Amino acid sequence: MNLITEGAITFETEGAFYNPKMLLNRDIGVAMASSLGLSDYLDALSASGIRGLRVAKEAGVEKVTLNDVSPQACRLMEKNLSRNGLAGTVTCCDANVLLHEQHFQAVDLDPFGSPSSYLSAASRSARSYLFITATDTAPLCGAHLMSGIRKYMAVPLRTDYHREMGARILLGLAARELARLDKAMQPMLTHVTDHYVRTYLRVIKGAKAADRCLEKLGYVEHCRSCGSFVLLEKPQPGGVCGHCLGKTTLAGPLWLGEIQEAQVIEKASAWEGHSRRAKKLLDTCASEVEVPMYYDHHSICERLHITPGKIDDAIERLLEGGHRASRTHFWGLGIKTDAGMTDVEAAIRPA
Repeated sequence: MNLITEGAITFETEGAFYNPKMLLNRDIGVAMASSLGLSDYLDALSASGIRGLRVAKEAGVEKVTLNDVSPQACRLMEKNLSRNGLAGTVTCCDANVLLHEQHFQAVDLDPFGSPSSYLSAASRSARSYLFITATDTAPLCGAHLMSGIRKYMAVPLRTDYHREMGARILLGLAARELARLDKAMQPMLTHVTDHYVRTYLRVIKGAKAADRCLEKLGYVEHCRSCGSFVLLEKPQPGGVCGHCLGKTTLAGPLWLGEIQEAQVIEKASAWEGHSRRAKKLLDTCASEVEVPMYYDHHSICERLHITPGKIDDAIERLLEGGHRASRTHFWGLGIKTDAGMTDVEAAIRPA
C-alpha cells in the first residue's frame, strides 16, 4: 500500500493517477474554494480523489462529489474518503454524461491534456463557478498550430508572450461555450505555471450578460519583426506594423477582458494553509496591471543590441511617463503595460 500525505489528507494512490507536480495547483485550488465559501463542488475527473478530498477537508466544503470513469479509481476514492473521515459522494461515470445530468455550484475540470472536450457539458452544469486546468500548452501557445485551432477554435501564435496567449485562447473558448447557454463568465484568477494553464471563473446567468461578455473577445495583431502587438475588436488580415512597418500576423479570437480579480485573490492569499510559493504567485497575480499581453525585457534588449538593465527601472520610467506598468507572473522577464513598443523601448534604453 502506497500512502501519501498532502495537505491535511493521507491517501492511497495505487490503481489511480496521481501527479505530485500539480501540488501548487491544488494548494491554490483549495485556497480559492475556501475564500469563495463553496457549499457544492464537483471534481469531475478525480483519479485518486486528492483534489476533492482536500477541498472537503481543508476548505470545509460540505457537499463534495468525486467522479471518475474508472471503477478501480472510484473504489480507491471510497477508501480514501473513509480513511480521512469524510462523507463525500463518489460517482463512476463518464464526466460529460454526469455534467449533462446534474448541476453543481462549482465544477472543477482537471484533465490530462485539453479540457476542450468537457467544456460544453461543464458550462451547462456549473451554476456559479467553473474551474479549468489545461496541460496542453503546446497547442494553446502556438507550438502545435493546427492542434490548437482544432481544439480551441482559435489561431494561437508562438510569441514572446505565448504563455498569456495560451491562457486567453482558453478563456476565449470558455466564454463562447458559456454564451451558447446564455451565461457569462468573470475570471477571478488566471495563472500559467510550469506546464499548465489554470483559471477560476465566476459564472453569471443571462443573455444580456453573455452578450457583454462576448464583446470582450477580440484579436491580437502581432509583428514578428519587432515583437510589437495591437489589440483588435475585429480581424484585419494582411496588416502592417505601425512600429517597424513589418508584416503582421493575426491571433484569435481570444479573451481581451480582465483575467484577475484582486479582492478574491487577496482573500485566497490570506488563507493559512497554502505554501510560500502559492502565496507569492497569488500576490503577484493580484498586483498585475490588467492589460492583455506583456513585453519580454531581454528579447527587446537583444533586438536593440543593448545590455539589459533592471526591469524594475524600466517599469518605473513607464510609470513616470503616465503609463500603467507592472511585473507579471507569466514570465520573470515580462513587463505588463498599456504603453506601445516605442515607449517601452525608450524606457528600456540606458539613460
